[in-house]
Amino acid sequence: MKETPLSNCERRFLLRAIEEKKRLDGRQTYDYRNIKISFGTDYGCCIVELGKTRVLGQVSCELVSPKLNRATEGILFFNLELSQMAAPAFEPGRQSDLLVKLNRLLERCLRNSKCIDTESLCVVAGEKVWQIRVDLHLLNHDGNIIDAASIAAIVALCHFRRPDVFVQGEEVTLYTPEERDPVPLSVHHVPVCVSFAFFQQGTFLLVDPSEREERVMDGLLVIAVNKHREICTIQSSGGIMLLKEQVLRCSKIAGVKAAEITELIQKALENDRIVRKEGGKFGFAESIANQRITAFKMEEAPVDTSDVEEKAEEIITETEPPPEVVSKPLLWSPGTAQIGGGVENSWGDPEESEQEEEDTGSDEAVLLDGAEVDTAPEASNSGSQDAPIVLSDSEEEEMIILEPDKNLKKIRTRTVSTKQEKAPSKKPVKKRKKKTAN
Repeated sequence: MKETPLSNCERRFLLRAIEEKKRLDGRQTYDYRNIKISFGTDYGCCIVELGKTRVLGQVSCELVSPKLNRATEGILFFNLELSQMAAPAFEPGRQSDLLVKLNRLLERCLRNSKCIDTESLCVVAGEKVWQIRVDLHLLNHDGNIIDAASIAAIVALCHFRRPDVFVQGEEVTLYTPEERDPVPLSVHHVPVCVSFAFFQQGTFLLVDPSEREERVMDGLLVIAVNKHREICTIQSSGGIMLLKEQVLRCSKIAGVKAAEITELIQKALENDRIVRKEGGKFGFAESIANQRITAFKMEEAPVDTSDVEEKAEEIITETEPPPEVVSKPLLWSPGTAQIGGGVENSWGDPEESEQEEEDTGSDEAVLLDGAEVDTAPEASNSGSQDAPIVLSDSEEEEMIILEPDKNLKKIRTRTVSTKQEKAPSKKPVKKRKKKTAN
């Protein structure tokens, strides 16, 4: 586990606040954070919230062979997992020293204290016993993991129900919850861990330390005690020397806190039992508080409209008058309207190149229907009216010869080779202006 170290400024700030008996969340020295217990749909599933520290507990069972040295006792197994979802400092797939220490402390608190009657878990002596497995998952880490984990484990065990069995000779019949009601576990007492953090070699003491307070503490003392003030286990870590009076003082505080937590657990179990018996809604989804931003129905609020006219007149008088100048469209030519500072339309004006061609009367070819008109060399010999007009579009294509008839009914075509078109004429050719057909 690799935590981000605190800066010297943060460390001094926390220690100065602890000396002045002030905590970051506003609690007093011996105050616990708020504890919330919610149950799942199945028996043996719960979530315990200690402030922002959240632990999920799930209990399962199966029939196994007993241990050789304890043939008439069931097996109780605990497993705590620290995932990266709770805090990025936890390394996945590796058991850290913190995880090993927490698992051992849970086993001493719950299994070695004999809070569960393991002999009642025996089905057939030496052959079949119940193995109860308690899986704890840390969902969010905000300090004091062991207290939240111990509360989640004992609550899940008290809430769990194992299937009923019937033994006839060597045959064991296992009943489903629909056939017979499940059987609860036999719980003798409810041990709870209470943690104490010491600062400046035991000079200052805090109950239920948070995550930041755990970083600057010098030592930690964990006492597991039930409501009868019977100490189940005690463990000290950090290497500090504690006096006998300090340990006795912490044990008295732990007894008071354990009695309060046990009463809270019993109330939560009783409420869940009543809800299940009455057939109401239960589970994690029902325990979440609904905080809706929108609503389907809104309450009607009265609106006072007596002085609306007066307020409207005041608003009108306070506003600035509109500008007197209003932009108008500009009419540049008759029949057209143009807004803004544009220029006059010049689409109808002829191009300069076309005007020059009409004025000079150039002898260039005339375009008819997209074809270029060329004069064949044969047409220059005769100056009569029967002179054909050859239309050429490429080097070797169909040529159209237009007869000078008015009706233009007779049209004959011929193909002129490329060599014939490009061959120079021996006789001089007189250029004349062609008249376009009407």
